[in-house]
Amino acid sequence: MNKCHIAYLSCAAALLGTGLGAVPSTAAHTLHLVRPGESIQKAVDAARPGDTVLLAYGTHRGSVTVATPGITLRGMGHGTVLRPGADPSAARDGSGTGKAADNCAAAGNGICVTGTKDHTVDGVTIVSLTVTGFRKTGVHAHAADELTVRNVAAVGNGVWGIASERSARGVFRGNIARDNGDAGLFLANTVTEEEGAAETGGTVVERNRLEGNRIGVTVRRLRNLTVAGNHLTGNCAGLFVVGDENKPKAGLVTVRENRIERNNKSCPKTARLDALQGSGIVLTGTDDNLITRNEIRDNIGTSPLSGGIVVFKSFVGTPSERNRISDNLLQGNSPADLVNTDPGKNNTFQGNSCLSSEPVGLC
Repeated sequence: MNKCHIAYLSCAAALLGTGLGAVPSTAAHTLHLVRPGESIQKAVDAARPGDTVLLAYGTHRGSVTVATPGITLRGMGHGTVLRPGADPSAARDGSGTGKAADNCAAAGNGICVTGTKDHTVDGVTIVSLTVTGFRKTGVHAHAADELTVRNVAAVGNGVWGIASERSARGVFRGNIARDNGDAGLFLANTVTEEEGAAETGGTVVERNRLEGNRIGVTVRRLRNLTVAGNHLTGNCAGLFVVGDENKPKAGLVTVRENRIERNNKSCPKTARLDALQGSGIVLTGTDDNLITRNEIRDNIGTSPLSGGIVVFKSFVGTPSERNRISDNLLQGNSPADLVNTDPGKNNTFQGNSCLSSEPVGLC
């Protein structure tokens, strides 16, 4: 591992080009360069707020936990690849060294950004790398504030590609999440306890590509976030906005200007959810959402949740209310472009361009 005090690109070029050549100190923050086979966790543990840990091009093995605020974990593009390592207990001199990395690996995750219920980890950035093959999640954040995940490819992980729980004010932009076991991008209050929806403070999910997952994006028991400009295709379902009977209810989600097409992969029923195929956007047990200016095409299936935009009473019986579905373009979805099977009040459908609805008259 090498360190230098200079803008990260010029520092990286100098270190990679000249080996251990000295670089003059011109800035307050340090860049920690990690080559394949060296310890990422050791570099992260040495980093201070404002520092960058730069992973060189190539394949790195093991898991890493980030608990220091304000640091950046950066690759050199999607050719910087993080894969599972050996048994963490046997990897004391490899990229998975240290108790923090061991705990992250034991949970089945690649990168863990970890705060606590009483103390969030703030301002962490994960950028420009690939995380693949982990048993649970490629990038998992817990109790993170102002987390940025950008230009990350999360591919072929067992449950979620990129996941965030108990976190706020996140930015998830320009990522690829493909062929993950559950959601490509999963945002939730918590999956371990029953409690009301959490306030995200304006989390943004923007310009990502979600492909070949069970669900492209799941927003579960959260309030106040935006999902915009994403491309969701080839999943069993494109986007789920999910609430339940707890208070406060989930909602205040804006879903706009997304391209959602051919999400026709078939996924079997689970303990929590019916079989999925051909679902574009599903709202269930959630209030006060705005679904607008999306292009939703050719999502076809026979599940109770199939259709272009589906408003569905939650599986615990909670209705969806005051949702506004407006100015969307819908074509070729089946059983219908717009589906409303929810008895909730004041769900409105206005200005949508579509040909079919259940019940009739929504287009």
